[in-house]
Amino acid sequence: MARFGYLSVLAGCLLAALWLEPILKVNVLRRWRRLLLTILPVAIVFTLWDVAAIAAGHWTFDPGQITGVHLPGGLPLDEVLFFLVVPLCAILGFEAVRAVLRRPAGDEPSGAESAGTESAGTGPAGTGREP
Repeated sequence: MARFGYLSVLAGCLLAALWLEPILKVNVLRRWRRLLLTILPVAIVFTLWDVAAIAAGHWTFDPGQITGVHLPGGLPLDEVLFFLVVPLCAILGFEAVRAVLRRPAGDEPSGAESAGTESAGTGPAGTGREP
């Protein structure tokens, strides 16, 4: 089972974060283009960085902890999945906090704009938030 140690950690991260999508309705997966534009450029840079580090002998992976599937350049598939899964989980967490605090993500109208009935001075000190 140790052979799947890396994948097990990634699966645990996904299980800990994916429930946020349907329960808190964070809509991260629904906005898949934005998600890809956020994750892919960074994943590509770090993938190239890892391939260079492996080629130079600066970076290795414990063969007992990974699946053994290697991509060109000697990069384990597990590592590429890390570059996709961890940012996805971080974005889900960030958007969940935003949803709980009821802060707009930037592409939808704020509460005052969408309701059309609240004024900017509803909350304490004119913050626009309910007391």
